[in-house]
Amino acid sequence: MLILGVESATAQVGCAVGGHEGVLASTHSARGKRHAESLAPQIEFTLSQARVDISEISVVAVDVGPGLFTGLRVGISTAMATAFGLGVPMIGVSSLDLVAFPLRHTRRLIAATIDARRGEVFTAFYRQVPGGLQRVTEPHVVTPDDLYGELQAASTETIVVGDGALRYREKFSSITKVEVADESLAYPSANSLVALAHARALREDFVQPAQIQPLYLRRPDAEVNWQTRPER
Repeated sequence: MLILGVESATAQVGCAVGGHEGVLASTHSARGKRHAESLAPQIEFTLSQARVDISEISVVAVDVGPGLFTGLRVGISTAMATAFGLGVPMIGVSSLDLVAFPLRHTRRLIAATIDARRGEVFTAFYRQVPGGLQRVTEPHVVTPDDLYGELQAASTETIVVGDGALRYREKFSSITKVEVADESLAYPSANSLVALAHARALREDFVQPAQIQPLYLRRPDAEVNWQTRPER
């Protein structure tokens, strides 16, 4: 079983190919708002590096958010079109699950935090359990001050990870029992996407392409700006 993973929820866009042997090849880039230009060439390049033909893909996995509206639309539409064209099922994974995944071996509480712009962050908390991580709060959007309060209220040591953690590093790291994770863990990874999707694929936890639903948590910036602009 070969899985194509497509990730585009943040400033970074990427894809990976893998299966029971692990990740065979992956590509990531962060070029501002150029997701639409980057993704298709990345998929083609990654498949060639893995020496895999697109017809060999049996599952398409995609990051469903939360994240930046335009990036999510690009990634999800590309992944859905690919799955439709191949006639294969899909697996959707939360961007916050992907951010938390590299820290699955820590015994500390994990606060996955993605910069939502507009002075807000997307976040969810995780803890280690046998075999991986368990999400202990639902994904939600809050101000950095609100998250600061949640971190202060936590009864255990916490590591905050993601580009939202880095943007507000000074605020969060001022809490004695809180550590901000390294810059190398700032973005959701397509490698993590393939790993998490493979575990679900073994359980046949699939959906059809039309069933994939993005997790936005709030309205897009353009819609808010239009509705709040002054009357002419």
